[in-house]
Amino acid sequence: MSKNNKNIKQKCNTKTTGLLIIKKLKKYWLFLCYVPVSMFFCIPYPVDNNPYSTIIEASDGELLGAVIASDGQWRFPADKTLSETYLAALTLFEDKRFYVHQGVDIVAILRALRQNIKTGKASEGGSSITMQTVRLMRKGRRRTLTEKIIEMVLALKLEAQFGKREILALYAANAPFGGNVVGVETAAWRYFGRKARDLSWAEAATLAVLPNAPSLIHPGRNRNRLKNKRDHLLNRLHSKNIVNAETLALAKTEPLPDSPLPLPRSAPHLLDKITAISKGQRVRTTILHSLQQSVTAIVENHVRNNKRNRVNNAAVIVAEIQSGNVLAYVGNAMQDNELHGANVDVVTAPRSTGSILKPFLYAAMLDDGELLPNTLVPDVPMNISGFAPHNFDKLFNGSVSAHDALTRSLNVPSVRMLADYNVEKFRTLLVDLGMTTLSKSAGHYGLSLILGGAEGTLWDIAGMYADLARVVNNFGRNSGRYSSLDRKKLNCIAEISPKKEEARYSKTGLIGAAACWQTLETLSELNRPEEESSWHIFSSGRRVAWKTGTSYGNRDAWAIGTTPEYLVGVWVGNASGEGRPLLTGVGYAAPLLFDVFNLLPRSTEWFKQPYDEMVRTAVCCASGHRAGEFCAAVDTVWITETGLLSSVCPYHRLIHLDKNEKYRVNSACYPVHEIVHRKWFVLPPAQEWFYRKYHLDYRPLPPFAPDCTIDESSPMQMIYPTHGIAVVPTRQIDGEKGKIIFQAAHNRNNAIIYWHIDDRYLGSTDGSHQLALLPDEGAHVLTLVDNEGYSLIMPFVVK
Repeated sequence: MSKNNKNIKQKCNTKTTGLLIIKKLKKYWLFLCYVPVSMFFCIPYPVDNNPYSTIIEASDGELLGAVIASDGQWRFPADKTLSETYLAALTLFEDKRFYVHQGVDIVAILRALRQNIKTGKASEGGSSITMQTVRLMRKGRRRTLTEKIIEMVLALKLEAQFGKREILALYAANAPFGGNVVGVETAAWRYFGRKARDLSWAEAATLAVLPNAPSLIHPGRNRNRLKNKRDHLLNRLHSKNIVNAETLALAKTEPLPDSPLPLPRSAPHLLDKITAISKGQRVRTTILHSLQQSVTAIVENHVRNNKRNRVNNAAVIVAEIQSGNVLAYVGNAMQDNELHGANVDVVTAPRSTGSILKPFLYAAMLDDGELLPNTLVPDVPMNISGFAPHNFDKLFNGSVSAHDALTRSLNVPSVRMLADYNVEKFRTLLVDLGMTTLSKSAGHYGLSLILGGAEGTLWDIAGMYADLARVVNNFGRNSGRYSSLDRKKLNCIAEISPKKEEARYSKTGLIGAAACWQTLETLSELNRPEEESSWHIFSSGRRVAWKTGTSYGNRDAWAIGTTPEYLVGVWVGNASGEGRPLLTGVGYAAPLLFDVFNLLPRSTEWFKQPYDEMVRTAVCCASGHRAGEFCAAVDTVWITETGLLSSVCPYHRLIHLDKNEKYRVNSACYPVHEIVHRKWFVLPPAQEWFYRKYHLDYRPLPPFAPDCTIDESSPMQMIYPTHGIAVVPTRQIDGEKGKIIFQAAHNRNNAIIYWHIDDRYLGSTDGSHQLALLPDEGAHVLTLVDNEGYSLIMPFVVK
């Protein structure tokens, strides 16, 4: 048979075979259609069940920190705001018809099939970016023909459900970039130390080619191959007129990345806080990135200096008053973190409150009309069921105004104020204000609640101070009404679509605006730390309402301050709870507080006085009470409306003197027409005894005329022990019981007091009325008699 005949016969056979195949395909056309359709609907949709890193961003999108995913991979959640530079490089390198096809690029598959037949091995896959995304989501699958068909079907489903940008975001979040780096955003930070949207053309091209051969990223291995692949892609970008010649030349000169860089750790404690509630998510916070970095630097500097006194930890929180948004969150200094517990987030750790709660008691009593700002409060030794508080300087003032008690943070007057207000009532108020750590009953805390007998967190207490400021800010804006939005919890997570809260208005608040304003006014008059002491003489000086606190044993130093716009809360100490000498709120926390305030914008505005809730009334200048008929000097001041319920001055009275004003007299022993009447300020004996040491203008009552007898209350008062208490002698070094110091006060300097216990005479005192005694255990009666015949009887018990 000739060659031509063989060719003709071969063609005929081929044609015949083709016709037979077509006939058979027609016979099974329904089956052939059913298979892909059934695969489309029956193959489960690929589920993205990869564990992701928890990442937190600042309010501007800047990365603050990240936690590695549970599978040990650095894999950031998908971000739809991808870099256009990276997307241009990626689609040109991986899938230039990505925006045209519907998930499967037939042209690319046929080209790959032809290439694979030509080379005799599977050198190309022809997978689109969509198909690669499916493969990444179905990780661990073998590369087989069946799997390729499944990927094609699922790619069609993926395209049917998601837009192109969403698919690119899924791919970019799951593509491998060498080692345990997954996702383009992670890679941008690990290799270039910046956000993916800030990548240069060279960096974008590097990350576009890397998933194709992620092992090339390792330093010292195949660096030339990686550079050639990058530069080849850059040339293609230039040929497509995506980059110009100058950009191309500059891009080729950029070096390849070296070892992976550490991820930012700008707010590690906030990261831990958010990870606990939003694991594996991308969380946009309210943090201002630049402020966070500046506050962190200040905290680290202060702790570096504090280490000289072995004070190793500090925490700071900065918040915006109106929104409650946290602008900076430094949970602890990170120096020597393994040695000194720097991993402890002190912002949320319960610590002894010291005196930091005193302003809330002051505000509450003002609001209830139980005192006015300058009302005198006793500051004399006290002992209530064994609780005997002392002021920080171990001294007593006799009487101080409530205002001075707060500004000087005096303990004894504060305890007396709490005793008058009621511990249970105050505990309930603190809980209502947002203090979440008061899990015990009022009886458990007792009067020590006001001195640090309970623990609180910087987060809670800072939020409570912010509420005081917000109530005053909103009062005028709401036409003298209270809003449900006055009180807000601090917030550190930015809402993507903030819900507009509907305000509910009422005529009263938890603490009234007038009381809040007077409290903030008082706190703004506190003495500043030494380096801030001249703040008030500068017109640009920042006015801040602030309070410090120091816990028992110098374990915790607090300082919290507010302006109408911002709040700053500070804690300084040791996370271990170790106390250190000289560790006080004023010495350690306050300087840090004002350094942070100096970072914030200044404002000339101050809290507006809530006139609608205040009245002007006459107040006694000496006692601070509402003026009585015998008050010598009176001033008219603004007080809360409820202040009209407070008591009239109990310390002024009218006395009657002889014409020389040397003795007290009455009509029974002195001519009526010669009697001189004077208004006189008289404190109880114990208060007077301490008070006149610091007030040289205080005038004790004149003595009675020798031939006059006047029936009035005893001029004596016990300082210690007080009526009915149980006295427990202290043990000395040798184990023996030590003597008890009995102390009394008399309102006459030259008085002599004669001491008796159980009708047994003990001796006399003048000037300083103190006796060291050691009575037997059991009940006793102490009797004091002065040289004018006045007596004082007091029962007590020795245990």
